[in-house]
Amino acid sequence: MNRRSFLQLTAAGALTAQAAPRPNIILAMADDQGWGDTSYNGHPVLRTPVLDEMARTGIRFDRFYSGAPVCSPTRGSCLTGRHPYRYGIFFANADSGTDAPSKYALPDREYTIAELLKPLGYTSGHFGKWHLGDFTGPKKSAPTDNGFDEFFSTTRKVPTVNPDGYWTKDGRVPGVLEGDDSRILMDRALRFIESAVKAGKPFCAVIWFHAPHEPVLATEAHRKPYAGHGEKEQHFYGAIAAVDEQMGRLRDTLKRLGVRDNTMLWYASDNGPEGDRKETASPGSPGPFRGRKRSLFEGGIRVPGLLEWPARFRKPRVIATAASTSDYVPTILGVVHGKLPATDGMDGVDLMPILEGKRLKRDVPIAFETMGNTRGSPKLAWVEERWKLLTDLDGGEEMLFDLASDASERTNMAAKYPQECRRMRARLQAWRASCVRSRDGL
Repeated sequence: MNRRSFLQLTAAGALTAQAAPRPNIILAMADDQGWGDTSYNGHPVLRTPVLDEMARTGIRFDRFYSGAPVCSPTRGSCLTGRHPYRYGIFFANADSGTDAPSKYALPDREYTIAELLKPLGYTSGHFGKWHLGDFTGPKKSAPTDNGFDEFFSTTRKVPTVNPDGYWTKDGRVPGVLEGDDSRILMDRALRFIESAVKAGKPFCAVIWFHAPHEPVLATEAHRKPYAGHGEKEQHFYGAIAAVDEQMGRLRDTLKRLGVRDNTMLWYASDNGPEGDRKETASPGSPGPFRGRKRSLFEGGIRVPGLLEWPARFRKPRVIATAASTSDYVPTILGVVHGKLPATDGMDGVDLMPILEGKRLKRDVPIAFETMGNTRGSPKLAWVEERWKLLTDLDGGEEMLFDLASDASERTNMAAKYPQECRRMRARLQAWRASCVRSRDGL
């Protein structure tokens, strides 16, 4: 069954399946914020009071993974629940300029969370960095081509102060927009949310900040608390402070509108921090973990992960088991009793049994594949509760880490546990073959 037929059939069924008031959905995400780039995870300088409060009063994931070590693939995983190697988004889209043509586009055959929620009466909007295709031209795959009713988005990175390159469904927004980019995009997101609440419709808002991705800039007000640090650090810390401030504004607006209790508010980052190492030129922090952006070591893919849903989770919880951006779609659809398409591979899982304490561990491993310069890591990984295998599947040296005792990945256990390597390698090979079949439409 093709995508359009599936959605039409789902819509027809939804008319007779109205349940209790469905939660609103918000998927918020920073860009290049490392696991250690929050004060709740122990950053010695940065202050993130809003994220800290979310971590203290809601669900805090201590082992949350981005779908990939770079941005575009992770974004695809958020919207589809599938690893992007299943549909051909292998790496970050072109980043040489605001108007550079995209290398990849989200294929029309993919179901997105916006499309899957639409039959249940949801209105959906996208705000911020899209990076999954262009808004015109041969690689066109805009938010409105993928189920979103509205968008205020860019195709890729922009300066985080005085940005340009925003588009809506009516065309390009002219000129440079003055001020902090996180505030500018949140202005539009809050306008969308207020409109949906006024109309009495459940909403799905995808809010993808550009900060703290290069070119990272912060306003004078956001830099001021970090005046004792270097200029680059001031801008970096200030940009994250601006994201934190806008997350507070979002939560306050939900409360004012009377919908905060029944809103699932997710927050994560699309990958680890930029740079080969932590230094003045690349101040982002992976925390205690090895590796950074582009790497499949933990520092490249383990990121801040938070969830608030006061109506369902009134007591705070810390989740120690692995979770991923690919889990958004199956978790949300399980909550709203939506239909998952009968695709040839759903990599995410429904996290609700774990969130509710009915199950302590994830029963489906998380697989990764990437390309390009991985800053020293192999290009594939298979992550289980205890073990993590890193390999190129080419007969070369492999790395096996016991994450339960060595989350910093310092001791390679491959020689000591060859049977585990063989077992995990076989599963990774089978997963990789299934991704090829998915891309081929088989």
